Amino acid sequence: MTETGKRRKLVEAAPHAVFDLDAIVKSFPDHAETLLLDHRLTDEDEASARVFRVYKPTPAHYHATCDEYLIVLSGRARFFMGDRIPFEVGPGGMLFFKKNTIHGMPEVLEHPMFMVSVDTPRRDPKDIIFVDPESGTPESFVEEIP
Repeated sequence: MTETGKRRKLVEAAPHAVFDLDAIVKSFPDHAETLLLDHRLTDEDEASARVFRVYKPTPAHYHATCDEYLIVLSGRARFFMGDRIPFEVGPGGMLFFKKNTIHGMPEVLEHPMFMVSVDTPRRDPKDIIFVDPESGTPESFVEEIP
């Protein structure tokens, strides 16, 4: 069976969907064992989308297979990507970086920190490569919630 056949397709019945981001955000717990929790919205070969909450600062890492778009829904944090000096992001901000771009969030300034992520093409949840391998594993970085 192919990898696509194993994945749970989230938008099966129609070629479109509507998501209640407010309700999804309210469903997240107050605490997490991992650095962040995410709720996958779509999981198509061409792109995947998810809502995630950042609970703790994230170390320098990159994704080898996809470009990433991040839209800040709430909270504020210090973020870095590529060779840019760290900068503050907050609600309404949108970030974009290509695959293999090192990025991270060394400081969460205001909780709760929620973002929408769109990865093109689809990002496998295990495609989290830490600059310092001692920083963690994909499993210690993020946990998917239903």
